[in-house]
Amino acid sequence: MRKRVAIVGAGPGGLASGMLLASAGYQVTVAEKQPHVGGRCSRLTLGDYSFDMGPTFLMMPDLLRELFQSVGRNLDDYITMMPVDPLYRLKFGETEFTPTMNRQETKERIEALFPGNGAGYERFLREEELKFNKVMPLLQQPFTRLSDYLKGNVFAALPKLHLMDTVHSRLSKYFTDERLITAFSFQAKYLGMSPWDCPGTFTILSYLEHAYGLFHPIGGVNRICHAMAEIIKEYGGEVMLDAGVEEIVVRNGKATGIRLENGKTVDADDVVINADFGTAVTQLFAPGVIRKYGTQSLAKKKWSCSTFMMYLGIDGEVDLPHHNIYFAGDYRTNVEDITRTKILSTDPSIYVHNPGRLDSTLAPAGKTALYVLLPTPNLTGPVEWDQVKNKLREQVLLRLEQEPELRGLSSRIEVEKIITPQQWQDDVHVYKGATFNLAHTLDQMMYLRPHNRFEEVDRCWLVGGGTHPGSGLPTILESAKISSGMLMERDLKSGYRATTAVPGMAKGGRIG
Repeated sequence: MRKRVAIVGAGPGGLASGMLLASAGYQVTVAEKQPHVGGRCSRLTLGDYSFDMGPTFLMMPDLLRELFQSVGRNLDDYITMMPVDPLYRLKFGETEFTPTMNRQETKERIEALFPGNGAGYERFLREEELKFNKVMPLLQQPFTRLSDYLKGNVFAALPKLHLMDTVHSRLSKYFTDERLITAFSFQAKYLGMSPWDCPGTFTILSYLEHAYGLFHPIGGVNRICHAMAEIIKEYGGEVMLDAGVEEIVVRNGKATGIRLENGKTVDADDVVINADFGTAVTQLFAPGVIRKYGTQSLAKKKWSCSTFMMYLGIDGEVDLPHHNIYFAGDYRTNVEDITRTKILSTDPSIYVHNPGRLDSTLAPAGKTALYVLLPTPNLTGPVEWDQVKNKLREQVLLRLEQEPELRGLSSRIEVEKIITPQQWQDDVHVYKGATFNLAHTLDQMMYLRPHNRFEEVDRCWLVGGGTHPGSGLPTILESAKISSGMLMERDLKSGYRATTAVPGMAKGGRIG
């Protein structure tokens, strides 16, 4: 008899887990509260316009390609991936820096804009490659006990990871111009952190962009989730939409299934939680089940920043590159406003995504689907979002209209949607509106992060940004590989042999 696995949430981590387990012969049921798959990687549709709700690019597509290959599928049969080059346009006042995948060309642009820093760029690529080669194995293995630090590859790697340094400090060893340091450190925001606080390990984020590039799936990053859901169906699994989970059923300390909001119970031998971590432990268990991660404990945790989102359907084309960042005049103060004092900056940094240059599927001909993101404090700060929402919208549009390519933008908006940090929590169920989940501080990494095998409940597993190895799409996929791998390894040791699923099998599987 096939073992049953119930998965809470159809975000990328839950779908990757479902794909791996279904392909190995497990009977998989994914329950998703929203009417669509994807979680924070969902597709947002406004009239004739489509947007990625969250992430707007993919790094290291070979990891995704390998994941698909591991379940007998070819990524190219499901997704068309386009390289983004130049990587992005970064604006510091009147100075504009557009790094490209051509290393020599990027070095020349650095020398032209920031004289004397070209050699630092070459050293950055050499030294960060060595560090990345040490870090990557640690992102692909579980940390379930302190003795895991004594494993050979871990013990040897730790001194080389710059854990006691910061991203900003590390980059100051390569570059002398503060603007250039910012150009290679803003990626700490992918973790929802300040480069002045983020552990120095994470300089590898900018290295990955420059070494491996950025990619856009036609249709948006959300297409990855739709493809994984399709593969779960092909292997006989089920993805239930509009199926919110009310409670994870626990008996004698073991997860035995999930109870849906409609009253239906899905029995399971194991439960995989892909719901937002903070939301899951505060809302999805009966009183008394969760001890280590109770509300008081979560209040002591460090949470990432949030984001103020604007999705704009624009009449006419917009002459902007794919990725654009307009940095605050005083970037450090802007970052401290977000992460320390938790107030709204008078001079914020703004990210604008204009995917129409590569992808004609997102807007009607001659029109533009424009995505605007403003990093903001999470809900642990004093901002009253219902009161400031409209004023902030006007502030952002006024700032954008100072750019020649965006003049008159307000008058061209045909459709729009705004998501505030409060709405991230209320509508998307993101704890404290912390869109990048738990921060990646030293005391919340590896063994000190919630474990892939959930400590509180047996036969319960975590995937997603709230567990090891952390937030960001590549690492979330790794979390799915780790947790699913541990589950299957446990069953293998106990003598269980899953019934091999038939590739292409669709009977019994459905989406919706």
